[in-house]
Amino acid sequence: MLLLGYSVGLSIIGSFAGLLLASSVLLLADRVRTRLVSWLVSYAVGTLLGASLLHLVPEALESLSPQAALGALLAGILTFFMLEKLVIYRHCHEPDDCAVHHHTAASLVIIGDAFHTFIDGAIIGAAVMTSIPLGISTAIAAAAHEIPQELGDFAILLSAGYTRRQAMILNLLSATAGVFGAIVVYFAVNATPVVLPYVIAFAAGSFLYVAMSDLIPDLHRNSRDPHPLRQTLLIAAGIATLVIL
Repeated sequence: MLLLGYSVGLSIIGSFAGLLLASSVLLLADRVRTRLVSWLVSYAVGTLLGASLLHLVPEALESLSPQAALGALLAGILTFFMLEKLVIYRHCHEPDDCAVHHHTAASLVIIGDAFHTFIDGAIIGAAVMTSIPLGISTAIAAAAHEIPQELGDFAILLSAGYTRRQAMILNLLSATAGVFGAIVVYFAVNATPVVLPYVIAFAAGSFLYVAMSDLIPDLHRNSRDPHPLRQTLLIAAGIATLVIL
């Protein structure tokens, strides 16, 4: 049960830390907020790449053949691609862009966010059951990419007519899905422990998908802070955070 406690605790950090930091960022002036979000996206790219390629993939390869591990990773990438198509959900970090694409889809955004957070919680839970340090690094990566995601969710809900308080409550409710994800994967892996390395490789695929199909293209589109050196240094800082752990 100790591992369950760690899984729940780290899933709370992964799910709620990003939301709380995003709420704090909303209090800043618009110019400062947009610049800070751009920096946070770059840092999140580094943490996701570092967690997936330096921690999760090597861990999966210790128990699986390269073909099996990379097959599970590929399944993670394809699953997230299909989820974005089916749920009509994607990260967005520019308020105007969110308003255009999601004005009539606020409820779908919350559903998609809850499901995404559930998977993050499951990933954190699976990482904890492999090792506590792996769980910590995975929780940091999850929290880092939750910050720009939650800011996008706030923008979508506010543009759809919700008040700041209502948007906060809805995002808090969706964040609780991460705890359920950690609990579900704990009991599932205990029942069938052989699936754990496959879940770890699948998690690596999901992190890679978010970083490379969503966040990195967002950096290329960003006209408010297009400085490539600063973006590269922040990505390196995110990777370094995971290397140090």
